[in-house]
Amino acid sequence: MIGMTLPSRAAQTDGAPPKELIQYVHDARRRGVADGKIQQQAVAAGWPAGVVNDAIAQETSATNARPGGPKASAGPAVAPASVDAQPQLAAAAITTPPGHPTPPPAAAADRGVPDDYLIGAGDTLQISVWKEPDASVGSVVVRPDGKISMPLLKEIEVMGMTPTQLERDITTKLSKLINSADVTVVVAAINSKKIYIVGAAKREGPLAYTYRMTVIQALSEAGGLTDYAKRKKIYVLRTENNKEYQLPFNYDEVIKGERMEQNILLLPGDTIIIPH
Repeated sequence: MIGMTLPSRAAQTDGAPPKELIQYVHDARRRGVADGKIQQQAVAAGWPAGVVNDAIAQETSATNARPGGPKASAGPAVAPASVDAQPQLAAAAITTPPGHPTPPPAAAADRGVPDDYLIGAGDTLQISVWKEPDASVGSVVVRPDGKISMPLLKEIEVMGMTPTQLERDITTKLSKLINSADVTVVVAAINSKKIYIVGAAKREGPLAYTYRMTVIQALSEAGGLTDYAKRKKIYVLRTENNKEYQLPFNYDEVIKGERMEQNILLLPGDTIIIPH
């Protein structure tokens, strides 16, 4: 069906519905899709509602005429879909009519990090501009100066932005060169955010801050405590506004479900101290 000429509105309205649309209705019904859903999907893909209803009615008549086919109508004509309706089309559910551009895929909800994640030096980004491979970047590492290089835009500042903010910024910058650019930013690897485990853990050292982990989760990522750990004397060392302070953590209490307020969410840069 790709490359076919879209029939004129008069032909679509006064003549028989296009064969490709009738075939879609037939195939969708065989998959168990309800007529209402078929009509919504076809209208959303660009077919006029009246033509879709004609195709559904014609397929119903053809089905009834087939040997062994149902004699009852599949149902009353479906009312045209609301102009405000925005149904999401399932993959391969319907072919977009010739002459209508295929809509971009829905932006992935998961950009690899929480929505409020701030991009930092060392992070690896993937930047996709829909239908513009020459403007996209398969993989780029944020430099220590907080910038990356992109085709068409050269160098741009990304440090301290969330992926969503960066998408908007790139879209704005590309608007002078690409009409209605659709940009997606994914953080493919986190290297800028770390916490640190010091003392009687089975694996000491830096730990990648890949999600909002609690103290107990971080200790689990570090392999747990050694037999010599002072489990009641653990604390988190945190620096804020150039001031250091300690947040106590009693391992034995927390694993018993007591005083759970000690099991705080860690922040990048926190250090968990586990005395021997």
